Amino acid sequence: MPVAAPRTVTERKADTLAMLGTPAIDVWVASADIVKGALRAHLVPLSLAWMDGRVVIAVGSDSATARNIRVHGTARLGLGPTRDVVMMDAVLEDMIGVAEAPSALADGYAAQADWDPRTADEYVYVVLRPERIQAWRESNELSGRTLMRAGRWVV
Repeated sequence: MPVAAPRTVTERKADTLAMLGTPAIDVWVASADIVKGALRAHLVPLSLAWMDGRVVIAVGSDSATARNIRVHGTARLGLGPTRDVVMMDAVLEDMIGVAEAPSALADGYAAQADWDPRTADEYVYVVLRPERIQAWRESNELSGRTLMRAGRWVV
């Protein structure tokens, strides 16, 4: 199968923003904790909403994902298939119980994620601010894959 020509970084940024804004898109969320002196990674698929340049996910307030992100303040996210991947390192900006969340956050999440955690018990919205975003399709796009560094678009 022939490999497509690499996209420009401008095209990659536009494709990345389009992917992040896709209705009912899922994201793999990686977090970690130290257990008995060893790093234990935790990886789960979740629904995502892209709101005002932030990733919003909803998880059970006592879940490993919520605990790990609350304690360490970071997460790594992966979107898309292996030949059109977006990887994001993000930091915790806010964690809000669904009952206390502003309606703009709750309504916006429900609209894009295609489910409403306000119907579930003990859920929180986790608002993550991207620090680094990388996007590539094939090895010919590895060069220039970093689109955001230190929370700023480099494109």
